[in-house]
Amino acid sequence: MEEKKNIFSQLPGKEKFAPFLEEMNFAEYLELCSKNPEITRTSYKRIYDMIMSHGTRKYSKFKEDVIHYNFFDDLVFSGKKSLFGLDRHLMKLVGFFKSASLKRGHERRVLLLVGPVASGKSTILELLKKGLEDYSKKEEGRLYSTIWTVDPKDEDGKNILGTVTKYENYRARCPLHEEPLRLLPTDQGIRENVLAHLGLKGKIEIDGDACPLCRYYFQRFLERYNGDWRRALQDHIKVRRLILCEKDRVGIGTFQPVDEKNQDSTELTGDINYKKLAELGAEDDPRVFNFRYGEFIVANRGLLEFKEVLKLDDAFLYPLLEASQAHLVKPRGFSSIEVDEIIIGHTNEPEYKKLQKNERMEAFKDRTIAIDIPNMVTLSDEVRIYERDYSPKQITDIHTNSPHNFEMLSMWMVATRIKEPKKQGLTLVQKILLYDGKILPGFSEETVKELKREPEAEREGLEGLSPRYAQNAIANLLVKESVRCLNAFMLFGEEGALMAGLHEHNPLISDKSKIEKYKNLLSVIKQEFQERVQADVQKAIIADTEAVKTLFSNYMDEVAAFVESEKVRDKFGEKREPDELLMRGVEEKIEPSIPESRKEDFRRQIMAKVGTLARESRKFEWDTDERLRKGLEKKLYEERKHTIKLDSLVSSVMDDETRKKIDVVKTFMIEKLGYCEVCAKDALEFVAGIWAKGGKTQAK
Repeated sequence: MEEKKNIFSQLPGKEKFAPFLEEMNFAEYLELCSKNPEITRTSYKRIYDMIMSHGTRKYSKFKEDVIHYNFFDDLVFSGKKSLFGLDRHLMKLVGFFKSASLKRGHERRVLLLVGPVASGKSTILELLKKGLEDYSKKEEGRLYSTIWTVDPKDEDGKNILGTVTKYENYRARCPLHEEPLRLLPTDQGIRENVLAHLGLKGKIEIDGDACPLCRYYFQRFLERYNGDWRRALQDHIKVRRLILCEKDRVGIGTFQPVDEKNQDSTELTGDINYKKLAELGAEDDPRVFNFRYGEFIVANRGLLEFKEVLKLDDAFLYPLLEASQAHLVKPRGFSSIEVDEIIIGHTNEPEYKKLQKNERMEAFKDRTIAIDIPNMVTLSDEVRIYERDYSPKQITDIHTNSPHNFEMLSMWMVATRIKEPKKQGLTLVQKILLYDGKILPGFSEETVKELKREPEAEREGLEGLSPRYAQNAIANLLVKESVRCLNAFMLFGEEGALMAGLHEHNPLISDKSKIEKYKNLLSVIKQEFQERVQADVQKAIIADTEAVKTLFSNYMDEVAAFVESEKVRDKFGEKREPDELLMRGVEEKIEPSIPESRKEDFRRQIMAKVGTLARESRKFEWDTDERLRKGLEKKLYEERKHTIKLDSLVSSVMDDETRKKIDVVKTFMIEKLGYCEVCAKDALEFVAGIWAKGGKTQAK
């Protein structure tokens, strides 16, 4: 027991939570406000400051300036809820908060996040809610609320706070956890004079009166002290640190439509506590009303999330509009209460389209700011989703990061969300790569800007498959006991996990024409995958860099002699004409192939580069020119692949020498390219099958 006690005593103690229980009297709070006016800021200003406190990073993409907000890198969830590829849309979101914090109009609007399923709408709300909770615990995020107190020895406590049964009954919290300065009376200019005395006039704005319950207590104490409001606040108010918490229903609320028969507007505004009604006897007594039953009340000073907001019945829309436009909530039997909260709804595309066509919803549309939250159309951002969820850290018993695995999966997902390019000579795969910031011959950043200006581009990311489709396919594979490697062969095969999901009964895809479209796109991406696998095998076969350098040296000797119209001296000292067969053997392997009519131009261009680099005291190497490098590698590959006899993998006979050569290739793929035994074997057998059929699909 003594040992356990010692261990327990070494754990963090009250220093972790004591600051959250900070309490002071009203005069001390006034002094605190004069030193730090920020503690009285509005909910919009607080959420904007919270986001900005994590810092930003500026960068340029397609010649446009973009701001990345570090907050959405998920500093709260430690990477489990990070958002990828939404920087431009999050700029609009943060811009909304900034405008609202400056009271330029957006603070009187409902913010609506619109997008397809799994695009990140709920994740954004989770981050904002958890962020507010975390921020309220930090020194720079402090905020406060009030507690009414009565001395336990004071018999009047029974009349003011209700029946006294235990000490807690002598402390009544403000049900709206309001800003304490709202208790300053507006009558006779008292509030204005107090703020001026503290030097806060013009620095802070305290709008609105206290809630019905606080007004009730304030009035009772005014009567007791013959109108001395100072004594009412100083003797019976405690100002306490407020920690926002969704689970404790403090400053963060969530509302979701359910069956209309089992839900009414009191879930937004609160309802009568009938147990207290029997005790106190009057429905208009604020002590009888359960304000904290309503989500509008719960979310005061923070954020209210409306899930599937467009499925709300009209009875809920009117209170929602009043709360956003006028910041007023009308509980039954009381005058309107002024609230300070951020209202964010989210919905999917079909529901939003209905809203746009519904003429009865004009008032709602007029008070709504919609921000699109699409699925990814940037390849590398889509890849990050699966790398995060299925990394070796997350899954230790299965090889999940096989080469091209998530990239090809992501390429197909993006392909379902973007439009076929209309630009002549541009393929769908090239468009995906351009969107990802890749540099392709014949295209530029201006090409991407033109593509994004096309009318159809506005819908990109708002249609197509969601990441959940891919996650479901991967999950189906990972639960199989026989699976030791998750690779693209298992995903893209004719009976692979991705194709298996494309059937008429899939609840995520109801349109038959879309199913056929996705199948065709799967074939396109599968072809891209095949070429990349062949390129890997090619790289493994020609792993001997010295052989490439030798071929390069021979090619350059022949080209130099050709350009200078000289003869080449062979190893026996004999002079001969430049070897046209060797030069054309390399040039025909270059992508795109150098035609006979352009061979002289190409060779002169190569020699010109050699001269330019020489003048800069630099050397033209075998890998200096990307096109020439690929041509050399492919030429060497074509020469060597026949000596390895890789196609023997698909036959029943393999000699020891061939097996050793294939094992060398496999070892290179495992050690240098990231394959494992399983996916390396699959890749080699796949390429061997192509060779056995005549090798029609060429490696890049």
